[in-house]
Amino acid sequence: MSATPPAPSPQPTDVGNVARVRGNDYRVLQPPSHVTPELRISVIIPAYGAQHKLDLVLQALARQTYPAELTEIIVVDNGSVPPLRLPEGVTARLVVCDRPGRASARNAGLAEAGGDVIFWLDSDVVLLPDALEVHMRWHHTAPYLSVTSYIRFTSAEIPAELPDDLEAAFEPAEPHEWIVRLAERTDGLTGYSPRPFSVHVGGATSVNARLVEAAGPMDDELILGQDTEMGYRVAQAGAVFIPEPRARAYHLGPTMRMRDQDRINRVSHAFVADRIPAYQWLREHPHRHWKIPYVTAVVDGTAGYDDVRATVDGLLAGTVTDLSVVVVGPWDKLERDRRSPLKDPDLELVLVHGHYEYESRVHLATAEDVHPSVPFVLRVPPGWVPAEDTVSRLLDVARADAAGLVAVLLEETAEGVTAARLERVSAFARARLLARPDEHLDDVVDEVSAVRWVVGETYGFADEPVTLVGRRQAHRERAEAKAEAERRAAEAERLRAQVAKWRDEASRWRKSTVELRREVGALRKELYAANRPQPGVRAKLTRRVRRALRRHPRDTQS
Repeated sequence: MSATPPAPSPQPTDVGNVARVRGNDYRVLQPPSHVTPELRISVIIPAYGAQHKLDLVLQALARQTYPAELTEIIVVDNGSVPPLRLPEGVTARLVVCDRPGRASARNAGLAEAGGDVIFWLDSDVVLLPDALEVHMRWHHTAPYLSVTSYIRFTSAEIPAELPDDLEAAFEPAEPHEWIVRLAERTDGLTGYSPRPFSVHVGGATSVNARLVEAAGPMDDELILGQDTEMGYRVAQAGAVFIPEPRARAYHLGPTMRMRDQDRINRVSHAFVADRIPAYQWLREHPHRHWKIPYVTAVVDGTAGYDDVRATVDGLLAGTVTDLSVVVVGPWDKLERDRRSPLKDPDLELVLVHGHYEYESRVHLATAEDVHPSVPFVLRVPPGWVPAEDTVSRLLDVARADAAGLVAVLLEETAEGVTAARLERVSAFARARLLARPDEHLDDVVDEVSAVRWVVGETYGFADEPVTLVGRRQAHRERAEAKAEAERRAAEAERLRAQVAKWRDEASRWRKSTVELRREVGALRKELYAANRPQPGVRAKLTRRVRRALRRHPRDTQS
């Protein structure tokens, strides 16, 4: 039996002729220069003090070319003293949020929003008049987009009233270098980028409200990095990310991150490492467990104790330790027969439950329960055991091919195909947004990402239990392998030195041979010249030749 989810999409939507973006290559969408406005947009502005900057931001919103009747503006006062006010003539709502933190303020505004699109806007970012319209052109083409403006940071004196010509007033200004460099390096994020969600910054970014609803509100437990963390969850919900240079804005002064980026990153990284598994470089510890694991494996717990244990233990013993296992079974209805345990009709379930009840990486669930922020879900039929490096190798395939699904052929019989599946959660989320009721979800995944088939035997799957390598044994084997490698390296170095010595010796012998050949040649000439009837001279030369031969016996033999 294959470990396969239901084939049709459980959430069919009216997708019509919406283009299906593969990866993040949004160029297939091609928004028109003009659209008939239909979608409502909610602009949420968290603010704390700085009334004079907020006034300019609201004045800029009043000049937007997108219809005012489709634009909702929500200002959230996050405990300002004195309280913030709305300037006269501004069509906006003022919401008070006493809980400190920008995430809390944004969530308070989000709770009041009713738009089809959510636009996050900081209270010190002034939009050019067509910025909202540029964003909404994209959102009218597809219901799964996140669009980010190009912000420039001005150090110009802040005016009392918003000038007519914003560029003349606020230039020269500095670009958002990080976004610009990322866009240039990836052709506007249409090329390969492992983390396109990083452009989800709160200064001036819009997101389809359905994606926000699927992702959930901002994490108000985070001190910094809330924008990026929510961008990651929006990506998990199926989003495509678009950095739009035609949507322009000015930030009034430098940001806190620009003033102290290294220290800001230090604080942010300490918290987001638990929540963004895609940031693998923040998870360098080989055995730590994180709030959101990189992979969650799903195993049917009703298939019998021996088969379930073989599979789960194999997963836990693998080289990918950033992994959790969900074992699905009717655990809430389980009652142990304490008088006659061997006759208990639910003995197999009792054994599975008892064996993993206190294992921190195993979750016994009555229904499939995978955290939506987990990047990959691995479905393995019970009884099939992955080798130590199987999961790591399957992840390599998924990353190398940007695959939404890596299907593993385990067995093919007359009854059908047994397969394991490594699913990329974000690809399946987008497929659910786009699939028609009659479409198989895997086919849509193949369109928006890729589907790859591999052979289970090649990737180390076995259909019987294997000997597991414990940590002490693994440590011992690694130490022995390291010692052996060092021994061989030392031996290789010794042999290299010996070879060098032999080469020097051979060079000396070659030089000696040349000299001897010259001497022998000279002696031959003397012998030839002396080959005359002069007995005394000839005897003298012969003695001389014998002495020369005694000095170099090896060279003459060769």
